[in-house]
Amino acid sequence: MTVTFEVRDGVGTIQLDRPPMNALDVAIQDRLRELAEEATRREDVRAVILYGGEKVFAAGADIKEMQAMDHTAMVLRSKGLQDAFTAVARIPKPVVAAVTGYALGGGCELALCADFRIAADNAKLGQPEILLGLIPGAGGTQRLARLIGPSRAKDLIFTGRMVRAEEALTLGLVDRMVPAAEVYGQAHAWAAQLAKGPALALRAAKESIDAGLETDIDSGLTIERNWFSGLFATEDRERGMRSFVEEGPGKATFL
Repeated sequence: MTVTFEVRDGVGTIQLDRPPMNALDVAIQDRLRELAEEATRREDVRAVILYGGEKVFAAGADIKEMQAMDHTAMVLRSKGLQDAFTAVARIPKPVVAAVTGYALGGGCELALCADFRIAADNAKLGQPEILLGLIPGAGGTQRLARLIGPSRAKDLIFTGRMVRAEEALTLGLVDRMVPAAEVYGQAHAWAAQLAKGPALALRAAKESIDAGLETDIDSGLTIERNWFSGLFATEDRERGMRSFVEEGPGKATFL
């Protein structure tokens, strides 16, 4: 298997397993889409970790495989590539990327699909496609610009340069930097905490933020309002409010 999926304590870990660099070939792309769809469907999966192992997250696409493709082949493949990453980005549950070592090209783009990124202090991230005479093709031009702003995204994409974890943290490309040995543990702790939360409210929050960023403020407020009022029909809302009134904040248990 080039990608594995294990579930523990409500947390599903999607782990790349293609040594030595987890190059993202077509088989891995398609498997990522399948596992993202599985994580979406499964009720026992309440949060997700994206992980490449202790040494490397993913050093990018399989360049030898891509080199053999002509224009027609890539026209046919490019949508499948984007669909795989979009399936990960649209998992309606909290998703955290645990980034060790290199996260370049498609690896960086995969990390961008997460809601939160925890990076090892030895991590190096970047979009080096320009050095191949290309641009990012798995969402990098769109997700990176939305995350860190257009001018910073253009700097990374135009130059193709790698950034170390410290600079990535400053740019907002990652959200937390920790010692390499702690990356997965901290990612699991983050995910496990949210796995105990109200699943529908977390989904509503994620979809409201993500969909709202794609539209104008009034439309975004409508999305928020519809989700907000809809959650009043859930048992989790009843549990949360009852616990708050009877026990104080932060003590509710959810289904």
